[in-house]
Amino acid sequence: MVNVVKLSVLQRSWSPILDLRLKGAPRSVAAGAACEPELAFSVAKEEGMDPIKEQWVEERGRRTVEKLKAHDFGAVYVKTKEEAEEEIWRHISDETTVGVGGSMTVRGLGVLAQLKARGNIVYDHWVPGISQEESTRIRKAQMACNLFLSSVNAVTVSGELVNIDGIGNRVNGTVFGPGKVILVAGYNKIVEDIQEGIRRAKNVVAPINARRLNIDVPCAKLGKCVDCNSPNRICRIVVIHERKPVLSDVLVILIGEELGY
Repeated sequence: MVNVVKLSVLQRSWSPILDLRLKGAPRSVAAGAACEPELAFSVAKEEGMDPIKEQWVEERGRRTVEKLKAHDFGAVYVKTKEEAEEEIWRHISDETTVGVGGSMTVRGLGVLAQLKARGNIVYDHWVPGISQEESTRIRKAQMACNLFLSSVNAVTVSGELVNIDGIGNRVNGTVFGPGKVILVAGYNKIVEDIQEGIRRAKNVVAPINARRLNIDVPCAKLGKCVDCNSPNRICRIVVIHERKPVLSDVLVILIGEELGY
């Protein structure tokens, strides 16, 4: 059974791949192309996935994990987001400072609220009401945290990571600086190759984010990328991890659930 929650503000002339339920999303353009403000959402949520599909998802996920490992990444496949949370907690102590990239996948896990509640220092630039100066300070602090949590726009079955960003703090944190990087992704982000990953980021992720953030760019109106030169453009930086960066400790957690955009 598929439970889809529709978003009333989406015009019928545009048929997005994902139906979203919006709750108080800020209209700031501070987040990048693939950086989403905190909101509740439902992405064609599957209740009780068909066993055959579940098997297919797991096989695809585990094959991708093996390719990631061959490219020097740490990688693990888990069936549920609860298992992903357990894996993340294995890398966190009371003293761990945590930076958070713009990611609805990470925020959908519930880890951040628990971290803040128990007193860990969390560098989160999505905190409501902060100034642009404070947001910039937090983004810079993410580069030197003990643990950087984020997601990816796509991961290829060959073991590469694809990200597109607008400001750069999210992709910077995945390359160099933090003591450890954990990237969490639902199976819906697995693609065949790098070019499909870029198309996904530009034609799925960016249009949905731009429309949700009420950003005046062509993709928000058309539902697809036209490689615009708008000053509001949110696809500005492309980072492809062909292999794990030499001096960075990167763990990719693939989840057998549909999460994020």
